[in-house]
Amino acid sequence: MPESTTADAGSAASGPDSAADAGSAASGSNSAEAITATWRAESGRLVGALTRMTRSIQLAEDLAQDALVAALEQWPESGVPANPAAWLMTTAKRRGVDHFRRADTLRRKTEEIGRSLREDDGMPDLDSQVDYIEDDALRLIFLSCHPALTPESRAALTLRVVGGLTTGEIARGFLVPEKTMGQRISRAKKTLTTARAEFELPTGEERTRRLDDVMAVIYLIFTEGYSAAAGDDWMRPDLAREGIRLARMLAELAPGDPETHGLQALLEFQGSRLDARIDAAGLPVLLEQQDRARWDRLLIRRGSAALRRAESLAAQGIPVGRYFLQAAIAAQHAAAPTAAETDWPRIARLYDALADAAPGPVVEVNRAVAHGRAFGAEAGLTVLDALDPAALGDSPLLPAVRADLEQAAGRYAAAADLFDEAARRTRNAGERTLLERRAAASRSTS
Repeated sequence: MPESTTADAGSAASGPDSAADAGSAASGSNSAEAITATWRAESGRLVGALTRMTRSIQLAEDLAQDALVAALEQWPESGVPANPAAWLMTTAKRRGVDHFRRADTLRRKTEEIGRSLREDDGMPDLDSQVDYIEDDALRLIFLSCHPALTPESRAALTLRVVGGLTTGEIARGFLVPEKTMGQRISRAKKTLTTARAEFELPTGEERTRRLDDVMAVIYLIFTEGYSAAAGDDWMRPDLAREGIRLARMLAELAPGDPETHGLQALLEFQGSRLDARIDAAGLPVLLEQQDRARWDRLLIRRGSAALRRAESLAAQGIPVGRYFLQAAIAAQHAAAPTAAETDWPRIARLYDALADAAPGPVVEVNRAVAHGRAFGAEAGLTVLDALDPAALGDSPLLPAVRADLEQAAGRYAAAADLFDEAARRTRNAGERTLLERRAAASRSTS
């Protein structure tokens, strides 16, 4: 529509009624934004508290959704409450009381939940605070990562009940149909019921094991967003950012563990590169070719602060592990003004320590890259030669890294063949294009 027509239409519509309509629309827009922000930030804590009260993750999620619907209906008219999280909690508790009354069972539950409400029948107390926020959210994260669930189900359930993402959003993130993802989440909930999962924080060795699972799931969520395993897109930034948010939450809820801060630091550092990892055409840009002016300095500062917290705990004698060491590696990249100024010898030493702390084929491949950059291509290839070629299955990682090192050694024909092999193996379209271009460039050089 031409600008003049738009202006004329706006002038004709002006007047008291239209001004009121515009104000109402703005108010509705503001309340919708507030609801979205509150739900994303508080849904995990809300569902966690309700699960503690009802002992049912499904019922807790239903009650939380009922409260969300009530907010969608009421906030545009009444305005955003002073304490949106407390409003949602109180409303959900009221729904819980109604549920138990209708069922005419669990009267003790009704009395327990009822005591947490105000005695009057007026609006919820907007100044009240949501109780047990930290313990409830942490319990819910641990429950979502129960050992009875597969890693894929843990990731999906964590995003659903802790992250507050819809089933559709999760399905799109992992490139599966929404119906399939819904079934996966439903099965996970049933599995927890069948396993009679306790909604309590584990202790001792079990807590350590479960915390490792929690961090692994959050890292899985982030890495799937940072470097998508399949599909047309090189990245899924929303999924990566959700991983960062969950890592921040975990570090806040378990502040005495240096690894939780290490995980947050790692994801903040890596997340700072998101905007620089693709070019204008949406194709991948390798780390050494990225425009570092596009790196997010705020995320780098947050990563540095989290790493300092981890270092402070480590100085007290608390053991650190893979996430702390990976964060220390990422910090070296973040500190280098240019790719040429990267302290590769220090990164190689950190990878040596990581290989001792958390040995595995992926670590070895990355260690080969570091040694190749620090001490020459042949040093990197020596690390790769010690690795069982079958350790990574049909992943494109091993041939891609070997190709990079062969290229650095001047063996361009061999590098081109390896880049081609890696391109055939990948299921990600963006990565395939990058590898095919590198193969062509090596072949033209040879």
